[in-house]
Amino acid sequence: MDVHALIAGVLAHEPRAVARAISLVEDGGEDLAALSGGIYEHTGGAATVGITGAPGVGKSTLAAALVRLARHEGRRVAVLAVDPTSPYTGGALLGDRVRMQEHATDPDVFIRSMATRGHLGGMALATPEAVRILDAAGYELVIVETVGVGQAEIEVAAATDTALVVLAPGLGDAVQMAKAGILEIADVFVVNKADRDGAAAVQRELRQMLQLGAALTWEPPVLATTATTDDGLEELWLAIARHRAHLDATGSLRIRRHTRVLQEVEAIAAERFRQTTVRALEADGDLAERLRDRTIDPYGAADELLHGSAPDR
Repeated sequence: MDVHALIAGVLAHEPRAVARAISLVEDGGEDLAALSGGIYEHTGGAATVGITGAPGVGKSTLAAALVRLARHEGRRVAVLAVDPTSPYTGGALLGDRVRMQEHATDPDVFIRSMATRGHLGGMALATPEAVRILDAAGYELVIVETVGVGQAEIEVAAATDTALVVLAPGLGDAVQMAKAGILEIADVFVVNKADRDGAAAVQRELRQMLQLGAALTWEPPVLATTATTDDGLEELWLAIARHRAHLDATGSLRIRRHTRVLQEVEAIAAERFRQTTVRALEADGDLAERLRDRTIDPYGAADELLHGSAPDR
């Protein structure tokens, strides 16, 4: 399927074309720019929800429950399970699909795991493009689940309209989560597995930390859920809707999305420039030899690559 047929298939909501387009994003193929150009004007309609948190907190079960709630409202839903650490697995959500069995045969639910593979810039750049493909394909809600809470996961979750940070009692304290930068990206905190001892303490710690922070136009709610029994899921669904209404009412949604796409353009340009510079350095045997002989330092070599000659020191 050539790129023009691929674009037509995505816009026609064909699942096979959507899957192939996301594979193109993962592989970082030469047709990626053409694909992006063909679908970009057809994007912007989907609501996006990011789910992040430490392994074992129940993100996958929570995502499946949110899919179910969205389908009850008749909305087409896509789930993108992101694994920034491994090119071989897609995380628990899609590794065995056990938690998504109820949606596997629903034609209005698209489920896909995703790994970095050849895409320049890793998941921080691959994920937004994959989300745009799903948006252009007519999915009204796109759920992005990330594995773990490292820097890459924070970047991916922050690239969505609403970021859910999921915690669970007994899996690390909230203070450590705050140190990882979680407080800054969370729009809603979810203490899952709330039927376990210690859930109330985790909620209390989070609320205390939020009180110590700067005043916000949107104060992230701290909710308790037990996704396996659907306890608290309706409240979570309403909190997501309230956050979206807040973004619309304040104009924050437009500002957030505009800021994100500018940052994405900057990152793409920087990555392409980095790759060009690396190739130039590898091709310049004389410069490499001078670096090895220490007749030029790294800053001088960089200046020479940028300007053609190192400036006088």
